[in-house]
Order: sequence, then C-alpha cells, then structure tokens
Amino acid sequence: MTAPQGNQRDCLAIKELENILDTCTLELTPVDEVWTNLYIGNVAIAQNRSALQRLGITHVLNAAHSKQGSIGDQEFYGNSFEYYGIPAEDSSQFDLSLYFKPAADFIHKALKKKDCKVLVHCIMGMSRSSTLVLAYLMLRQRQGLRSALQRVVQKRAIYPNENFLALLLDLDRNLRWKRRLCPLL
Repeated sequence: MTAPQGNQRDCLAIKELENILDTCTLELTPVDEVWTNLYIGNVAIAQNRSALQRLGITHVLNAAHSKQGSIGDQEFYGNSFEYYGIPAEDSSQFDLSLYFKPAADFIHKALKKKDCKVLVHCIMGMSRSSTLVLAYLMLRQRQGLRSALQRVVQKRAIYPNENFLALLLDLDRNLRWKRRLCPLL
C-alpha cells in the first residue's frame, strides 16, 4: 500500500480532525472558557454587555464583524471593552488564514495584561471563532493542531468548517516546518 498523495492526504487529515471534534460530548452553550481567561461564545452573549462585565471580559474579538445579526464595533462597546472585528464568512471559500496572526496578536496582547479576559465570538461560537482561537493556541501557545483541538473540545462544543480545518492544517504544517528549522519559534 502506498502513502496517500496530496489531496487524498489532506482529506484523511481533515477526517482525523473531524473525528477529534466528534469526541466532544458537551452541549453548545452561550459562552465557555477554553483557555485561561480566553472564552468562545455566541453573538447573544457578545451583545449582552452586562453579562460580559459579570464574566470580567475586557476584550471582544468578533469573527462575524458586520454580518447580519452581529452588532458590534468599538462604539457599541464604548470604553468598557476593547474591540476587534474580523468580517469573516463561514464558507468553503473564505480565507480566514489572513486573520490568524492579527487575531492571535490581539488575543495575546490582551492576555498579557493583568486581569484581562478575551471573548472570541461569531454567530454560533462554533466555526469562525473557534478557528481563530485554535490559531492563537498554535501561534502563541506553541500547541500542535491536534492537541489544541483536543484541549478545546474538552471545554466547548466546536465545529470549524472543512475549509477552516484545511487552513489550520496548513498553519500546523508551516509551524512544524519552521520550528524544525528554528526551535525557538
């Protein structure tokens, strides 16, 4: 038997990731802490400023910025929260990888501050937002994709779409290659 080539290998890798996602037995909730002071949530919790204040959220990353049903910008949040919006679409064509580094930088900068908590949300809190959190864990916490996925599904029901899983796989391969060349990365 020969090793799978190119696209077939990617399909097998995506299926493996989907199998990890399928191990999650949690119910989808409005918001969950998936890493210390890092939360994934839906649009309803993101638009409830008093609930965010009760949770201690200080920073909001909206992965569905300016999408129908997703209110949010710095004016909406005022001085109480720092806001960052990404106009992502949950589709098989959208290149969310363009936002992996800026989103990871926003999260990382916030979490370095004392007493800061970050909410990353989209409409449901399952695909766009979880993809950006996984990218953060890979880029800034040096997690491999599989271990990041396993960690997050223990805390929240997520399901990035197949396109986003493929983009995360590319990121994982690139990071592993770069770290082999320079272990400090």
